[in-house]
Amino acid sequence: MPLKKLLFKSGVNRENTRYTNEGGWFECNNIRFRQGTPEKIGGWTRINSSTFDGIARSLHNWITLSGQNLIGVGTNLKFLIENGGAYNDITPVRSTTSSGDVTFSASNTTLSANVSSTSATTIAITDATGFPIAGKVLINSEIVDYTGITDNTLTGCTRGASKLVDDVATSTTAATHSSGAAVTCFTILVTDAAHGVVAGDFVTFSGAASLGGNITATVLNRNYQIEAVETPDTYTILAKSFSDSTLKFTNVASTSSDSGNGGNSVVATYQVSTTAASATEVRGWGAGAWGSGPFGTGETSTEDFRLWTQSNFTEDLIFGPRGGRLYYWDASVDSPLETRAVELSTLAGASNVPTVQNGILVSDVSNFVFCFGANIYGSTTQDPMLIRWSDIESAVNWEVTATSQAGFLTLSKGTEIVGAKQGRQEILIWTDSALYALQYVGIDSGVWSSQLIGEKISIASQNAMVTAGGATYWMGKDKFYQYDGRVQTLPCDLRKHVFTDFNTEQYTQVFGGSNEGYNEIWWFYCSSSATNIDKYIVYNYVENIWYYGSMARSAWLDSGLRNFPLAATYNGVLVDHENGIDDNETGTTAAISSFITSAEFDLDDGHQFMLMSRVIPDVSFEGSTADSPVVTMTFFGLGSSGSGYNNPASESGVNTGTITRSATSPVEVYTTQVHTRVRGRQMSLKIESSATGVQWQLGAPRLDMRPDGRR
Repeated sequence: MPLKKLLFKSGVNRENTRYTNEGGWFECNNIRFRQGTPEKIGGWTRINSSTFDGIARSLHNWITLSGQNLIGVGTNLKFLIENGGAYNDITPVRSTTSSGDVTFSASNTTLSANVSSTSATTIAITDATGFPIAGKVLINSEIVDYTGITDNTLTGCTRGASKLVDDVATSTTAATHSSGAAVTCFTILVTDAAHGVVAGDFVTFSGAASLGGNITATVLNRNYQIEAVETPDTYTILAKSFSDSTLKFTNVASTSSDSGNGGNSVVATYQVSTTAASATEVRGWGAGAWGSGPFGTGETSTEDFRLWTQSNFTEDLIFGPRGGRLYYWDASVDSPLETRAVELSTLAGASNVPTVQNGILVSDVSNFVFCFGANIYGSTTQDPMLIRWSDIESAVNWEVTATSQAGFLTLSKGTEIVGAKQGRQEILIWTDSALYALQYVGIDSGVWSSQLIGEKISIASQNAMVTAGGATYWMGKDKFYQYDGRVQTLPCDLRKHVFTDFNTEQYTQVFGGSNEGYNEIWWFYCSSSATNIDKYIVYNYVENIWYYGSMARSAWLDSGLRNFPLAATYNGVLVDHENGIDDNETGTTAAISSFITSAEFDLDDGHQFMLMSRVIPDVSFEGSTADSPVVTMTFFGLGSSGSGYNNPASESGVNTGTITRSATSPVEVYTTQVHTRVRGRQMSLKIESSATGVQWQLGAPRLDMRPDGRR
């Protein structure tokens, strides 16, 4: 019988069953389509070995007048500027205490009884006065973490705990100890009345004197991340020393000589508060806006989750967290990368600057600074539907006067402004139920005018919109949308696949980004069982097709100022995508596993069984770096549609063959044929690779198959 050529429709479709999608593709991971045929996606490489603190949710790239190519990196813990591979901390300061407002206490005591078991979770001490409620102590050479104190007894003890030694967590060994052994503390109790911090916040101390022993002035006068908040007036830190030779930190335990309080000149400088890494759902009364949700139950909202927005004002940067203030970083000052950002309202000439906002944008037209969901003009009350903008070409003047172009307006459709994006000749603004266009109309007509261009829509998050190919696309809460002059639903062959496996408590994490080199838009989201992003879906807007996969990323940036699309990982690094063919996030090359599986195909609509005996593959290995790159082709036979693979009761079968290119052959010289024996009414093809150095593209394989009678 003549060979049967397999040419499947491009894109992946999971809106129906495998059999209904005959002639197409049904499952995939880490693939894309090029002119209709599938291939493995490109690899990624970290841009440097440096890491940053926290989970990055915002990336912004620009070039200063001095030619510095910078990336603003906003995380749940910090705000940083990446330059030449280094992350420079410009996190704004929230408050600074007066001299002498802060004191320290380093506790130490002795064991009041033998510790005769290496698994004991309670340890009796002579005097717990001054000990933190929870902390880390040293007994002989063993480190013990404890979570509480009851009647001079440390409770909830973790034996053989670890400490930092040159920035590496180094564990100790649980041991027995005799009564009277010294118990010293790594955990320092800090007292500052009404400090206002949360666990994870950062504070820098200065002006402190030695406590008398290991806790020297050098140990105290540095930046710390707060371990725990004990009371509104106290919190704890873990003491650490810094090595000038290794440039790394090591935890330091107090001694019996550490009896001082740091003196009367201690100053604490607090950075803006940190937040959790993912959204926390709050239900019931107080969760949503006043009067929202069913009577007696209220609605749901999320808290403790930071989303930054950032935008250039000329060469400088304006940024701020959702629900927070506006900050300004001046790129023109001497040593700007060593200078922290400041509140915009503290700049010279600042007038009536918004005190709170849910989003920031600097317009392409005349550098107006916009705040969305800002406080009402002349009031501190936040209106989530209010837009305010500064005077023309001014970041500091927000006074609304007859000669100023500063102003404000309130949108009517929806309950809050979710996000905004600069369009071609307009600013697009999404509320939770509508899309508006904001256009500049001049001072005589109100400066900026809004127009409702779409309603009864949704949007997943403030980062869910992407502009590419002359249109704007976004992920909603149950579908995808497109705006190219009019708002319309974007048909999606993977809609059911995405939204039936979606953690709706983590909508705020959703973000999108373009990969213009491949005409793609990527959206990243959390699957139903995940609290961090683990899935993605891709729309190719030129070929009008969809595909999907699994990948953990927290932010994306496709900038014409860098050579590759950039993404942030959960390991605190930035990676260049489409750089190489493997996973080089950690600096050690790892394989990117990829596969694609077809829907079912048959002979004569499955009236007859078919027997396949041979495959003529058509695979290109162009771009591979392995000496002998390999892909695996697997054919699944089914006795009847939906009967399951490799089920003898349904007279099906499975056969796998490898397709190899030798080191000396051209990229498209591969295994000439693979002998198989697969029988079934329907069949399905899978091609996959899981080794380093392999890049592949599938063409049109041919099958030697014939009708086969039923036995």
